[in-house]
Amino acid sequence: MPDHAAGPLMIIGGAEDKLRRRTILKEFVTRSGGAQARIVVIPVASSLGTEIVELYDAVFTKLGAGQVVAARPSSRDEAHDPDLVALLEDATGIFMTGGNQLKLSGIVSGTPFGDAIVAAHRRGAVVAGTSAGASIQSSHMVAFGVGGATPKQRMTQVAAGLGLVGSAVIDQHFEQRNRYGRLLMIVSQSPQLLGIGVDEDTCAVVDTVDGRQRLRVLGRGAVTILDPARMTTNAHEAARSTPLLSSGVMLHVLPEGAVFDLGDRRLVPQDPVLDAEEVQGLAEAEHDLRTMARDIAASDASPSTLRRRMARKRPVPGLAPGGLDTTTRSATQDSSHATSHDTDHDTDHDTEGDAR
Repeated sequence: MPDHAAGPLMIIGGAEDKLRRRTILKEFVTRSGGAQARIVVIPVASSLGTEIVELYDAVFTKLGAGQVVAARPSSRDEAHDPDLVALLEDATGIFMTGGNQLKLSGIVSGTPFGDAIVAAHRRGAVVAGTSAGASIQSSHMVAFGVGGATPKQRMTQVAAGLGLVGSAVIDQHFEQRNRYGRLLMIVSQSPQLLGIGVDEDTCAVVDTVDGRQRLRVLGRGAVTILDPARMTTNAHEAARSTPLLSSGVMLHVLPEGAVFDLGDRRLVPQDPVLDAEEVQGLAEAEHDLRTMARDIAASDASPSTLRRRMARKRPVPGLAPGGLDTTTRSATQDSSHATSHDTDHDTDHDTEGDAR
């Protein structure tokens, strides 16, 4: 399958919003086909039972997904099961949950089931993963390790990922769990790799454009990229647990809307996008200034007098034309409405606290 047909990757840093705006999960369902989507949830990394599948089934269905099924091999032997592999063959969207990323890699990578995930991506399906399901998408992944801002020799271990993002290593819960040091340690030991750290409720959306992978940031946090191509390090001689020399690493911190070319390792300039309310506010301000200039030219009134007149003419939000506050409700009306409470709960769990 040619690269230009490859589907998007959605690399989620964990703890994605499942209750309110659900921006990231909504984009996943939409890009998977909406009402025509056939989504396969892979909860291999999770220690939870059927409830983790039920959670995502409920969320995706509420967001308009046509069909949601689960595929859960529990061993490498089961990952060779043709029936499980067949579940991925007509998937339009694949979602890997959080949990223990080493468990996920140990069961899936290098099996027919793992190969089917890669094949689905190449034929155009959306492949998404949160937390552990994000880490496995790169060629190399963090197996486990401690947090901390300072890179130290052997503070983390690396395992093989699915290779959907080549020559890279992905870490998640990045800012929230202070994982700068361990990502720096990995790129210090392997400076050919691009380090990608994704914050919680944040997604690195990777699309293939003209055969090249471009990363776009979606969500509340940021994506941090460490480019060690020209770095200087002492990783080859540093003693165990000692701080590493990591000099000359190119740092990119990308908020929502930023686009990064993973091949050229450079920021892609974007045209500024104005909020619709901002545009309307600017238009109203320009109209007021033109009106004021015309009135000043036509009379002897001072600008301050004209501003007061314009303020009196401008409607006040929440007031009807007659001056009645349209937000007022009688005590009888208020008592007729019961207060509702959101009883849903986020179920992010694992040995590291990731969603399973």
